[in-house]
Amino acid sequence: HILLCPFSNSSRPKIVGRREIQSEDKRKGYFQDLLNKSEKALYDTFPSTYGELYSQNVKLFKDLYSELRRYYRGSNINLEEALNEFWTRLLERLFKLMNPQYHITDEYLDCMGKHSEQHKPFGEVPRDLKLKATRAFIAVRSYVQGLSVGSDVVRKVSQVSLSHECTRAIMKLVYCPYCRGMSSVKPCNNYCHNVMKGCLANQADLDTEWRNLIDSMLLVADRFDGPSNVDTVIGTIHTRIAEAISNMQENRESITAKVFQGCGNPKISTKASSGEDKKRRGKAVTDDKSSGLGLEKLVSDAKGKLRDIKDYWVALPSTLCNEKITSGSVNEDKCWNGMAKGRYLPEVMGDGLANQINNPEVEVDITKPDMTIRQQIMQLKIMTNRLRNAYNGNDVDFQDASDDISGSGSGDGCPDEVCGKRLSKNPSTRQPEVHAIPNQSGRGVNGASSKFLPSSFLIFLSALWGLKQAFADRGKEKMIFRGSRFD
Repeated sequence: HILLCPFSNSSRPKIVGRREIQSEDKRKGYFQDLLNKSEKALYDTFPSTYGELYSQNVKLFKDLYSELRRYYRGSNINLEEALNEFWTRLLERLFKLMNPQYHITDEYLDCMGKHSEQHKPFGEVPRDLKLKATRAFIAVRSYVQGLSVGSDVVRKVSQVSLSHECTRAIMKLVYCPYCRGMSSVKPCNNYCHNVMKGCLANQADLDTEWRNLIDSMLLVADRFDGPSNVDTVIGTIHTRIAEAISNMQENRESITAKVFQGCGNPKISTKASSGEDKKRRGKAVTDDKSSGLGLEKLVSDAKGKLRDIKDYWVALPSTLCNEKITSGSVNEDKCWNGMAKGRYLPEVMGDGLANQINNPEVEVDITKPDMTIRQQIMQLKIMTNRLRNAYNGNDVDFQDASDDISGSGSGDGCPDEVCGKRLSKNPSTRQPEVHAIPNQSGRGVNGASSKFLPSSFLIFLSALWGLKQAFADRGKEKMIFRGSRFD
């Protein structure tokens, strides 16, 4: 579901296109299709099988599927109550049709409903369906919601802009060797890593909660397998309803006797009935074939993709600093180290904000968090907790995530002081471009904000490198920088 596909052999980053997004939409729509097929099968088979029972109660069945869809889409609906209400209403309608000679009042139906658990007019179907359907829908809904939250996190984080210091560092990394007449010299691999780890320090702090989310989604996906898998439960709801109706029809006399014993004999009705029920007592012929192989493939495919993106945030620097961009590990003595052609000596920084305090290439203020990314970390925590509850069969209430607040960032070109020497580490010269927020996790975070990261960031870096190569191919010898622009 990630909007980026960084593991590409191409020199330019591969951005997941419409086909991949449509593929993900199909995965999320698979369960919707199961409901649609089940409802259609009910509408196709029930009229000829149950006649008046169906024709007089079409809305009852439509309402059930409508409630199931609303629940699946995230509405705040108590699924158990919705199912209980359906069986209660169905029992009332069916009992009236089975006993047309009696005048059955609402009070009498209330009495019958109170004894329904004891009499079990539909056998074990309502209880069995409630247990399996509840678990299935909770798992499906939380899984789909997890996909949406993960996608939303990537989308919002991709709107975080490069800081002023990061922009300068990238310009120095990409263009300064060309300025020095070394157009064929690529940046040192470790040098590139330090630049990227500094620029993506905030994003790397997503790693822990991102991994927790992926692990939780993999657990929930396991619920889709087994004898009571989601495919079977959701795709055969109509079959279970038909089974329940048939069970009551076959045991109508004993069930009626028990109701009369508990609630008394109702009054004889003055209106005669055509006895429609007597000629409608067959089992619904339904197609129980479920697309288990289809679900198995979807789940397997989803699990594989989830595992592939588990280290997504901390893998970005290495993905960007591939051998198409840098010299790699082979030519460590013949690469651009930020000052000249030679070995890059500083050590590579670790991942995350806390490890950037001594980054030699990007000045990072670890005391000021990025609001957008901190909010997304919290969203990941919340969704992970919901997924774990769903895995245990506990219902969860989904709420819309609050919109994040973003600022703005800017960058300049490659002035002489950037290409000629390393950036000053004097804190007094730094002008952070972010808004500070209260410390939420006990440690600070760097301050780039607003609208730019992996997707835009990869395109930006790729465009810079492509432009540099284009100039080199044309045989240009130098570039003239004017302020924050270059000609």
